[in-house]
Amino acid sequence: MTSQPPPRPAAKSYDGEGIVVGFDAHRCLHAAECVRGLPTVFDVDRRPWVQPDNAPADEVAEVIHRCPSGALQYHRTDGMPDEVPDVPTHVSLHADGVLHVRGDLEVATPYGPRHETRVMLCGCGATANAPYCDHSGPCAGHG
Repeated sequence: MTSQPPPRPAAKSYDGEGIVVGFDAHRCLHAAECVRGLPTVFDVDRRPWVQPDNAPADEVAEVIHRCPSGALQYHRTDGMPDEVPDVPTHVSLHADGVLHVRGDLEVATPYGPRHETRVMLCGCGATANAPYCDHSGPCAGHG
C-alpha cells in the first residue's frame, strides 16, 4: 500500500472589494515584490498582513502578477478576468538552481496536479515542498 502525503493546509484567503487574494506561505520565497509594489496592501508588520481594499483591484492584481513564486494569487469577483498566463511559456534557470516558470502550467505535486501561472521549481531536489523550491537545499545561501 502506498502512503499518501498528508493534505496540505489551504492557502490563506483575503477578501476585498472585487478581488480575493490567496497566499500560500509554503511557496513564499520572500522576493518582496508585493511589499515593494503596494505597501498599503501588503504589510508584514500588520495583521492581517494583506488588506486588498487598500488599493484598486487592478493594482492589486498587477502587483500579485510580479510574485515569482506564485505564493500570491488572485481571483477577481468584479467581473474582470483572473490572471492570464504568459504566452509563450517562459522557463529560466537561475544561478541558485531554481527554475522560474511562467505560463499556462500543470504542475504534478504529491497532492495531485495543480494549475499554475507562476512557479519557482526546485532544481536540486532538496526541497521539503516538492516540486516547489523552499530554499532548503544548496540554493539556501542565495535566497
